[in-house]
Amino acid sequence: MEPDEYDLMDAAEARMWWYRALHARVTDALLRRPGPGGVVLDAGCGTGGLLARLVPLARPLAGLEFNPAAALRAAAKSGATVAAGDANRLPFADAAFGALTSCDVLCHRAVDPPAALAEFHRVLAPGGTLVLNLPAYNWMHSAHDERVHNSRRFTAGGARALVASAGFAAIEARYWNALLLPLMILQRKVLKSDAAHDSSDVAPFPPWLDATLHGVTAAERALARLGLRYPAGGSILMVATRP
Repeated sequence: MEPDEYDLMDAAEARMWWYRALHARVTDALLRRPGPGGVVLDAGCGTGGLLARLVPLARPLAGLEFNPAAALRAAAKSGATVAAGDANRLPFADAAFGALTSCDVLCHRAVDPPAALAEFHRVLAPGGTLVLNLPAYNWMHSAHDERVHNSRRFTAGGARALVASAGFAAIEARYWNALLLPLMILQRKVLKSDAAHDSSDVAPFPPWLDATLHGVTAAERALARLGLRYPAGGSILMVATRP
């Protein structure tokens, strides 16, 4: 990512509505499908917001981050062991982890999705859980994608096929951030301007707006827990098992 994007992430991820919603979804997935126990790896952990959120799970935590300075921030923030390294070539032993999370990493231009997924498969123990978050729809590509060096976005069907081809089973691929998708389209495709060509979506929101947006995501999450599935959304949450 652009170097100053790490500063924005580090400052915002504990309280910004988007990160809180994402971290809640990932935590739900790990509680529902914890895998065989053991260490949880967050591959592409950024400045450590998700790792910090996972501390109450009372499982050993580890992180991997390409940017060494961000890796140091993640370790300080979460107390986890965080290595600096490449998702395409994980510096870990085979079957070292009981679960692996990776949020908005396979979309990066420096990441080769088949290679990274092969590595995720390799370092997970048999029965281990994989949790991925992916941005949805190439036509939603925006200035923020450019700032964070995203070169691809996904559909649920395409992501499912990609994960299956890496040898994973029991694959779930579900859209989320569905209720706010119309606002995302408005912001990214209708109201965009040339002046915002290098803008980031990570920024302080007025408290009332942040609370409103988070409330929408919380309502959507509650409906999903009741079994409602969404035909579209701004992101895709995937859960799979390494056989």
